[in-house]
Amino acid sequence: QVQLAESGGGLVQAGGSLRLSCAASGRTFSSYAMAWFRQALGKEREFVAYITSNGDSTYYGDSVKGRFTISRDNAKNTMYLQMNSLKFEDTAVYYCAARRGPLLGLGSRKTYDYWGQGTQVTVSS
Repeated sequence: QVQLAESGGGLVQAGGSLRLSCAASGRTFSSYAMAWFRQALGKEREFVAYITSNGDSTYYGDSVKGRFTISRDNAKNTMYLQMNSLKFEDTAVYYCAARRGPLLGLGSRKTYDYWGQGTQVTVSS
């Protein structure tokens, strides 16, 4: 079992940057692919970014490509999301998630086994 805890959220002006972290418990972090999702008020949870278990491949949602970067440090059991050029529409609760298995369905929240509690990101316009 994996327990996940996000941190790093906060209030930032449009055009600014934030880095989110997701700390994982357990010794098997390196065997899990990881992802970030977000959920704005009144909207469905949206795929943001994905990284394979060894970090060699990444995938992004269309709305964040070129602005966000996902990375991980398996030695520290931690995943990151560097968010640059933030926009008002990036405002949401950001969740990290973990799964095993093939790439198929990486953008679907239903394929993830473990979730963090979320961290709020608010971008002021």
